[in-house]
Amino acid sequence: MTHRPRVVVALHDRTECAAVADWLTAKEFEPLPRSGVRSAMDEMDAQPFDLLITDASFAVRDGLRKAERARNTRVPVILVGNAAEEPKGHVVNGQEMFLARPLDRAMLTCFALMAVLDQRPSRRSMRKPVNHVEAFVNGMPVRIVDVSNEGLCLVTPPDRSSLLPPSFKVRIPLLGVSVAAQRVWGRRSKPGATVTWYGGALTQNPSAAEQGWRSFVDTIPVVHGTRSTIPGH
Repeated sequence: MTHRPRVVVALHDRTECAAVADWLTAKEFEPLPRSGVRSAMDEMDAQPFDLLITDASFAVRDGLRKAERARNTRVPVILVGNAAEEPKGHVVNGQEMFLARPLDRAMLTCFALMAVLDQRPSRRSMRKPVNHVEAFVNGMPVRIVDVSNEGLCLVTPPDRSSLLPPSFKVRIPLLGVSVAAQRVWGRRSKPGATVTWYGGALTQNPSAAEQGWRSFVDTIPVVHGTRSTIPGH
């Protein structure tokens, strides 16, 4: 990252709070660890930040999420709690995510990257819903369901429950198209489901690969009436 995103880490367990701060530092974030609601609110008042990681109890019972929204409605939130505290109706979207304890380092840093990357400029071209194009991401079979000149939406198979890495390669063998992308959001199709949807933005591709992708986007037929089925869109 050229910019170190500032992350307020408001977790009541000091050991956990320090560990999360260390994990974020290793990924080139600038963590601001706070083990209390008052100190977290003071930090949020003091200067801008890019992400809030907080106990679900802090967010709901102590009003930290409401306070964060009053300060900056565009900052994403990662809620941390027990499985029973998971919000109903969603698992991951561009604005709010939930992680159950015990925390996994790779999962948390992955969610943090996803949250920050999703605060991107508006898409410059229209999306095109497409008819489940077969492709591969880092060798794993996936289905592409939505494309634009800048990126894509894809679905992973039911037996692949792990998150895609922050950066990945998309290959469409039948068309000879291959591009690099960054994951910008992810969401299960419904609570408890194993199928996961992902959005990706093209990044650092040679001009030939970019042109190949745009030719694919220009020529593939649109499937009407499917856009509303894509979570988070």
